[in-house]
Amino acid sequence: MKNEIKIFSPATVANVSCGFDVLGFCLDTIGDEMIIRKTAKKGIVITKIEGFDLPLDPEKNVAGVSALAMIAHAQPDFGFEIEIYKKIKPGSGIGSSSASAAGSVFAINELLGRPYNKTQVTDFAMKGEALASGSEHADNLAPGIFGGFTLVRSTMPLEILQLPTPKDIYATIIHPQIEIKTSDARGILPKEFPLKDAITQWANLGSFVHALHTNDYDLLKRALQDVIIEPHRSRLIPHFAEVKAAALANGALGTSISGAGPSVFALSRGLENAKSVENAMRAVYAKTDIAFETHVSRINTEGIRVL
Repeated sequence: MKNEIKIFSPATVANVSCGFDVLGFCLDTIGDEMIIRKTAKKGIVITKIEGFDLPLDPEKNVAGVSALAMIAHAQPDFGFEIEIYKKIKPGSGIGSSSASAAGSVFAINELLGRPYNKTQVTDFAMKGEALASGSEHADNLAPGIFGGFTLVRSTMPLEILQLPTPKDIYATIIHPQIEIKTSDARGILPKEFPLKDAITQWANLGSFVHALHTNDYDLLKRALQDVIIEPHRSRLIPHFAEVKAAALANGALGTSISGAGPSVFALSRGLENAKSVENAMRAVYAKTDIAFETHVSRINTEGIRVL
């Protein structure tokens, strides 16, 4: 059995337009790297964090909290130390905290000989994610751990559905360098919604899942509509309407907010379309004084992987 492991823990997109708090998908070109090794001394120690200024105290770091939850259950007669090489900016809206929370428990599970299945690993990771967001949710964690598109059918008990990934689908992400706190993005949402909007959203979510199963890109395009969350949260993202219009005009199947924002995602059929959408998105922000970065990625169907 290994004593050390290095992993890639990918960025993810949650909500995916019509699937608030339940849908997510996994990216491939951006993610954190982590090294976890066994130690003679029991417990969890975070020895290094590079990239961003985050706490080394495992009880104040999402990777540490999820790891502590796992070892409290597993009761190994040894401990673990963690190195985090953070590439996903915290607060970017592409699952920075979930990459850390999921990465540590994925790696520890590997070093323990895989006693836990993916759903159980996700459950431990939710303890860490709760530190960052204030509640246990799995819409970013699940695609990182399972890969591809996922749907969280239930959190109590936890049930994750792994959905098919059409082979020609690519994601484009634009990340304007502003900060949107998840608490603010949730606080802006109404407590009640019109029934007609809820019905439209349910229909879109069901249609989206069906489109994934049938490789129906036309249906996918019609289903990528969010009448519940996007109208409210988009007000927090400068130039959102222009970015969305530019992406759709340049061939995107659909465009919406990634997680709580500020990142915006677009799904496209084929790499060429995805790059055309990237250029269109960049052109919008290039006219502003807001710094930004973009990524084009296939959908990562593997999830977290050992390097």
